[in-house]
Amino acid sequence: MATVLKIDASARVTRSLSRDLTTAFTEQWLKSRPNDTLITQDVGINPPPAISEAWIAAAFTAPEQRTPHQQEVLKISDQLLEELEPASLIVIGTPMYNYGMPAALKAWIDQVIRIGRTFSFDLARGEQPIEPIGTGKTLVILSSSGEGGFELGSVQATMNHLDPHIVTASRLLGVSEHHVIRIEYQEFGDERHQKSIQSAHAALAGLVQQLTQNMGGLD
Repeated sequence: MATVLKIDASARVTRSLSRDLTTAFTEQWLKSRPNDTLITQDVGINPPPAISEAWIAAAFTAPEQRTPHQQEVLKISDQLLEELEPASLIVIGTPMYNYGMPAALKAWIDQVIRIGRTFSFDLARGEQPIEPIGTGKTLVILSSSGEGGFELGSVQATMNHLDPHIVTASRLLGVSEHHVIRIEYQEFGDERHQKSIQSAHAALAGLVQQLTQNMGGLD
């Protein structure tokens, strides 16, 4: 059995293409793996708070030295980490807002990347003192955007600050493998958009099949 963490970040509850993708992915996944555990977190509806000076001070205080107030400050972070830590597969559904991720998703990332929980810090490592504590997780990013051409090598690739940011940060969550499927051209609503929807759902089905056939690293 594996644990799957599904995160939805769209501010839209209806008409959300990224939510359509995460729903389709997890439904197909559970058809193949009905005994797996699915944990859902909807930061689009319930965004975590931004971290604060008090949060940073609490996170960098040794657990045994934290005051009751500091423990309370980290309560949401602890709850989110309890969902993340057992997950071997993380599925993030997110729109592209202003060429990057929604603020709610960034707040989630900031809450769960924590010293002593997801990464260690040691100046003896020289110029790269930060190392992830865990490894072996798989990340699937299911995104949507109003424009197109954001994939590597395409015309607007340099403007894509969505999935490259998530992938970079996810290393400190223990992610070793990632996959990206996107729907594009939503604001155009033309044939390219329709083809993008069809291609994304076809790729999604293929990815579910690929990952469920190679479950050695996820069980």
